[in-house]
Amino acid sequence: MAAIHISTARAILSAPEPVDITAWGKDGRIIHYIDVVSINYNPYTGIRTIKSKRSGQIRSLRDCLIFELNDQEVFI
Repeated sequence: MAAIHISTARAILSAPEPVDITAWGKDGRIIHYIDVVSINYNPYTGIRTIKSKRSGQIRSLRDCLIFELNDQEVFI
């Protein structure tokens, strides 16, 4: 499995292309976001807003909780 730095992951997420994200939730669960697009990012808080292309749901997550992006491991 290839690994990418968080700055590279942020660059990938800033593009309007759909991606697959795997991240930790608030309670430690592993959450899979399939076919999502980043619609907003706040660099001061590190919180990203993503939207599912399939269901239209909008979610927020911290970039530091992302550990896999498009089947590539993300490291800090």
